[in-house]
Amino acid sequence: MPKIVIAEDEPDIRDLIAFTLRFAGFEVVAGSNGQEGYDLTKSEHPDLAMFDVRMPKMTGYEACKKIKADPEISHIPVIFLSAKGQENEIEQGIAAGADEYLLKPFAPDQLTERIKAILAKYGK
Repeated sequence: MPKIVIAEDEPDIRDLIAFTLRFAGFEVVAGSNGQEGYDLTKSEHPDLAMFDVRMPKMTGYEACKKIKADPEISHIPVIFLSAKGQENEIEQGIAAGADEYLLKPFAPDQLTERIKAILAKYGK
């Protein structure tokens, strides 16, 4: 079962994402800020990491850049899930190294399908 790290500072959204992904058959490890998300990615070596963009302690962008700069975990695909849908926000996310930039609100089945497609792209 693929493992996914999620980092989201809004507890209700974090719980919804975790529930959705667990229901779809994924193992989920969740953090409440960017630093926790980075630390969990470093320690858990998930198949995919998903970050909100705006979080305390470290933004999703900063966490993604740290992941992509670390040879031990740089291969892990990163997805941003954000309510910020402006073109420059999306470009900044892709420039930070993200594989995908998904917008909130999201339909649970669409989220699951995008994650499965990205994992398949990486042979997971």
